[in-house]
This record gives sequence, structure tokens and C-alpha cells, in this order.
Amino acid sequence: MGARAPLRLNVKEVLVVDDSKVMREMIVACLRPENDLAFTQAASGLEAIEKLSLKPFHLVVLDLNMPDIGGIEVVEFVRTQDTLRDLPIIIVTTRGDDGSRAQALAAGASRFVTKPFTPAQLLSEVRELIGRQQHRAS
Repeated sequence: MGARAPLRLNVKEVLVVDDSKVMREMIVACLRPENDLAFTQAASGLEAIEKLSLKPFHLVVLDLNMPDIGGIEVVEFVRTQDTLRDLPIIIVTTRGDDGSRAQALAAGASRFVTKPFTPAQLLSEVRELIGRQQHRAS
């Protein structure tokens, strides 16, 4: 009999959105230490919106610079949807200027992380947001 994969209870679904496949894979690798996370990837803002409409997510990690619909527009879309309004969103971007940070947070982003980031930094933000979300649910 083959070995079974361990049953993962209370798995949190994370949507990772970046037009760079390498960056998406890097973000997933940074978050792998959290055993209760499952990952879905999207390569554009439009693909992210499509995936958000198909299944529930617990967290979105989102780039600002994308070829079709940018990260700010995705955040604004999410915040107008009743079922997604409270979804935590972490912006991960190369834009480190105060204007971009202010714009993203004003649109409704939960956190703003500038590339390059450390795995520990991103993991800390994710743990805090998912922990806060679990707290609200209890």
C-alpha cells in the first residue's frame, strides 16, 4: 500500500498574483513553511479576478505592476465585492515610493511589502493577517 499524504485540516487558500512566474514561485517558496497553506497562482490582474470569483481565498499576495489590470485595480475590485470585502491583501512590489504605498493602502490593501523582501518578512505578514482573520472568525 502506498504512503498517503497527510490530511491537512483548516487549510488556508492563498492566491499569489504576479506577472513573473519566477516571482510567483519565489513567494510560494517563502510561504511553504506554513504547512496549512495551499497556493493558487495567477499571472495577471484579470486572471486574479477570475480566480477570486471561482473559489474562496483566505489571503491574496498581489503585485502592483501587471500588463492588463494592475494591482490597485484588483484591490479596488475586491473591496467593492460583498463576499471579498474583508479579504486580506498583501501588496508585494518593486515600487517603494511613499506615493505607491499610500495609494495601495488607500485602495484597501492590508499590507505593503517592497521587493526585494526576506522570506521571514513575508511570512511574518502572512501569519499576522491569517492569525487576525482566524481571531475574527472565532
